[in-house]
Amino acid sequence: MKKLFSVFFIALFAFTWAQDSKESANRFFYELTFKPKKDSTKMDKVITILDITDKNRSVYQDYTVIAQDSIMKIEIEAMQKAGVMKDLSKTIKTPKISARIYKSYPGMKVQYVDKIANGFTPSNIGYSEDIKFNWNILNDKQKIGEYNAQKATTEFGGRKWIAWFSTDLPFQDGPYKFFGLPGLIVKIEDDQKNYSWVLQGNKKIKDYTEYSYIENLMQAKGGKVNELTREKFEKTFSDFKKDPFASIRPMMTQEMLSKTVPGMDGTVGDMVKKQEKQYKDFYNANDNPIEISPVQQDKKKK
Repeated sequence: MKKLFSVFFIALFAFTWAQDSKESANRFFYELTFKPKKDSTKMDKVITILDITDKNRSVYQDYTVIAQDSIMKIEIEAMQKAGVMKDLSKTIKTPKISARIYKSYPGMKVQYVDKIANGFTPSNIGYSEDIKFNWNILNDKQKIGEYNAQKATTEFGGRKWIAWFSTDLPFQDGPYKFFGLPGLIVKIEDDQKNYSWVLQGNKKIKDYTEYSYIENLMQAKGGKVNELTREKFEKTFSDFKKDPFASIRPMMTQEMLSKTVPGMDGTVGDMVKKQEKQYKDFYNANDNPIEISPVQQDKKKK
């Protein structure tokens, strides 16, 4: 049962991984407003964070899981004390973005990392790229929040982008993969307003870790990132989204699937079906990626 418990812990928090870290960071909070479905006018919002650390790197990710640390700590400690598993999917809010994006200073090499299941353990896969943004800095200036900002434009990922950067913040970085202006990007959106990031605030973190309480508790280190080509990454991740449990299913016997889990409704098989549906719902919720694929770009031109 201990092994089974760990399986579902990993399944429940399948977008996470853990690693010890001792550093400090400047954390910038960006509200991301985006249109998840191409053929819909409905917009969604999420708080994302850009952590610029003192170890010559930055980390961009969804803030949702980290923001729930105190709640999760109470829930996990109660579960440990009672010795009974609980379906935390009823408590935890699911992040809208599963990937992390790393930039290494000063060269600004970008690494995009996400997680897939590899048997009963999570596995990090990613790709690296050297992006050269061709920024056009304009004379337009305005106040964005409390910061004096200047306008710039560029094209990236099949979209045209309008950015506002502030030299009040001495970091040549920004949300997602964006960087390279003479100050922090405090606002950036594409010209069709599919994606828009606006800086909402920042704070200094002394004992920084890029991971949440749950991630550090799990110690799901899973080794280093399996570095793939961009094309191979897209293929691997696309296959995973179509069948998230492809690598796990052969290992689960009928006997295991028919077992009940103390503190949870239904059998292990029921839990598997529920988790599989959550995976697919998560990935099917967005068919309007930030970066438009070359195939999609060709269709737009036609």
